[in-house]
Parts: sequence; C-alpha cells; structure tokens
Amino acid sequence: MPTRIATWNVNSLRQRLEHLKAFTDSHQPDVLCLQETKVQDSEFPEDDIKSMGYETVLFHGQKSYNGVAILCRNSISSSNRKVWCDKDDRRHLMVTLPNGIQVHNFYVPSGGPVPDPEQNDKFAHKLSFLEEMIAWAAEPSIRKEKVILVGDLNVAPLETDVWNHKKLLKSVGHTPQESGLMARLKAAGDFTDVGRHFVPPEQPLYSWWGYRYKLSFAKDYGWRLDHILATEALRPHLKHFEVVKDTRSWEKPSDHVPNLVDLDL
Repeated sequence: MPTRIATWNVNSLRQRLEHLKAFTDSHQPDVLCLQETKVQDSEFPEDDIKSMGYETVLFHGQKSYNGVAILCRNSISSSNRKVWCDKDDRRHLMVTLPNGIQVHNFYVPSGGPVPDPEQNDKFAHKLSFLEEMIAWAAEPSIRKEKVILVGDLNVAPLETDVWNHKKLLKSVGHTPQESGLMARLKAAGDFTDVGRHFVPPEQPLYSWWGYRYKLSFAKDYGWRLDHILATEALRPHLKHFEVVKDTRSWEKPSDHVPNLVDLDL
C-alpha cells in the first residue's frame, strides 16, 4: 500500500477537532502534518487525536500562536525539531518513518502586511527564515536522502498560484523576492514541487481562501500557500496528489485546506 502524507494548516486545532476527524476518516493519511495548532503542549488534545487512529503523536506548540504537530498511524524511527533564526516560535518538527522517509513539517512566518524588511520586522523574519531553509536544504543529509518537506510556507510563488497575479504582486506572500527565495529553496534541495508535478504550472492551483472577503472561496480568490516538496530520491515514487478543497466549505472552516501525496515505496 502507498504511504499517504498530508499537510494542513488547521488554524486552531482544538476548534477543528471534528473537522480533523472527518478528514482523517475520509482520506486516511498515514502521516498528517498540522500547522498553526495554537495550543501549548500541556493542553494538546493528544487523547482525542489517538482515538482517531494515530499511534504516534508529536507536537511543539505555544498558546494562541503558531505550533506544529505530526500524527502517525504507526511507529516512527526517530523525531527531531530545529530552532530557526534563533527564535523558538514552534515552526518545525520532523519524523523519520520506518521506510526511511524523513518528513519535515514547517510553518513559515506569514511576514506581516508590509513587504519591506526595513519597515517590517515580521517580513525580515520571514526572509531570514527562508534563507536558513535554503542553506539547510543544500546539506547532503537533506538533498541526497528521501525527504518530504511539507507545510504552510506562506509563499505563492507562481503567477497561477494566486487568483490575480498583477493585482497581488506587491502583496506579502507573492512578491518577486519571496518567489525567488522559493525557487532557490527548490534548487538547493533538488526538490520536486509535488503540486506542480501533477498539476501543470499554467493551471491555477490554490490551497488558501482568506476570511476577510466572505465570498473568497465561492469566487475562487485563492492562493497556494501550502506545499509538498520531495527530494530526487522520492520523485519516482510519487503516485497521487490531491488538494481537498471541500473542507473550506464546512462550517467554521480553516482558511487553508489539506494537501496530500501518495508515495509507492
């Protein structure tokens, strides 16, 4: 059976437990990486998650902000987490699966509203974070191994990754500077962009529809902020990719939807 790995920014885990159960019941991911869990470790709903069929539950969170988790149906070989930009704001977790795949779960800083690092410390932090990821991806322990990088990377790099390229070129998340960093990240790790491996780059592909405009989902005013990247060692094993859009239409949804990939190893 293929290994199914999914990623989802749930935008507050405890508010979305019913959604999480509905998704895990319907799509049965073997590994589910969550971002923006917004719950400190002492209050993480571990028992609820395990009741959904996940034997191994790892989490690294803080109250009200950020936070990541990895849920695995079976045992793992190892786990780790890394502090980025000397700021432990709970943005990374990794596991190694028994079949040798390293799964790295990232939540890249959103960057605030102003795309100028001199005026906006949050944007400066985002750029520094991506630069560190580029250096990390070039290491042989990443580039030459079976690595899946998933998460909310908060960058929509291609023209067809946003609903209106010209209108949004000066918006954080779609600036040429951020798109350039994403291109360098892919090159550094020799990553395949899994979404674009299955969906041609000339076609729109979105994973986020904002809350600010109530009709954003109905009108398909989307962005592709959530990504799955695979190193060259895994490229021949990519079998299926899906963006599970219907979760955005559920009652009180996350503004992001799950992405998943099946690997046949």
